Amino acid sequence: MADEPILHADIALARRLEGAEAASNVAAAEAHARRHPGSGATWLAVAGGHAMFVGVGSPITQAFGVGMNGPVGEDEMDRLEDFFRSRGSGVYLEVCPLADASLLEHLGKRGYRVMEFSNVSVRPLAGYSPAPMEGLGFHVLPARADEEAVYARTAIEGFFGSEALAGMEDLFGGFFEAGKGTAFIAWEDEKPIGAAAMMVHGEIVLCFGDATPGAFRGRGVQSALIAARLAAGVATGCSLGMAVTLPGTISQRNYERHDFRVAFTRAKFARAWQ
Repeated sequence: MADEPILHADIALARRLEGAEAASNVAAAEAHARRHPGSGATWLAVAGGHAMFVGVGSPITQAFGVGMNGPVGEDEMDRLEDFFRSRGSGVYLEVCPLADASLLEHLGKRGYRVMEFSNVSVRPLAGYSPAPMEGLGFHVLPARADEEAVYARTAIEGFFGSEALAGMEDLFGGFFEAGKGTAFIAWEDEKPIGAAAMMVHGEIVLCFGDATPGAFRGRGVQSALIAARLAAGVATGCSLGMAVTLPGTISQRNYERHDFRVAFTRAKFARAWQ
């Protein structure tokens, strides 16, 4: 990255990154609401961030960006909590360490607990050119509209194994209606061996949903999916690539091999109702 601009993980960059993540989840909630008008899927702009609801227990049911635009008031916390509680869900917030300190005070007083950490990584895309992918024995292509089921099954198997939870196909398949999103599938001949997705927000391409079924891991599938999405982001005019991974994972390492660097580590806070 010697010839690329240095990124400083300041509040301005954090707001851009958290805004991209929130926009991706808002789009997913809106897509689910279109597919299932009676599901109650919706979102709320609150306390400088966004809260999404796509059913109790859904990974999309959470909030991003809260506290990124200044102090959070008691009334805003009440609105945020009521959004989830009125729908039968606990509260889940992905909290950026650069969020206003008032948010942590509220979380402490209201009995929240930390349940997970995640690394938000970023890399400039100026001058990006993917390394040649010849000789891998597979290729990566954007998923066509008629490949929704193939994408969903491949992603689910990569995340959860062959015995997927009922209803997960619809959650992943709904991504095809999520606005600026694009799904990718890695193919070995006619067999899908990996899947991933991207969402463009402003000049940021957010890479997410990387999934490789166990039998095909260790062959560079995720690396090829990363390269394909970054190239697609560059083609649409993006200047930054973004990814979120659990700390210390193979996914974290693979993104670092593509010159991603951790901008900050988020903490996921939760509050359950008695």
